[in-house]
Amino acid sequence: MAKIIVRQSGPLMVEGEDVTVVDWNGASYAVERRPIALCRCGQSGRRPFCDGAHNRCGFAAAEAAT
Repeated sequence: MAKIIVRQSGPLMVEGEDVTVVDWNGASYAVERRPIALCRCGQSGRRPFCDGAHNRCGFAAAEAAT
């Protein structure tokens, strides 16, 4: 089972071994490490994966479960 963690002002962290990241054409991305960090700020040079650009661009988000 996969677990998705929304990090404050950071990426979406996807934990789990049985996870595949697929683009809109159905092609799978090579996943080099786990957990998988997916970009939320839109500034990553490795999209859809996070490269830490949220720190450089000042991305701020504080969504929390209610």
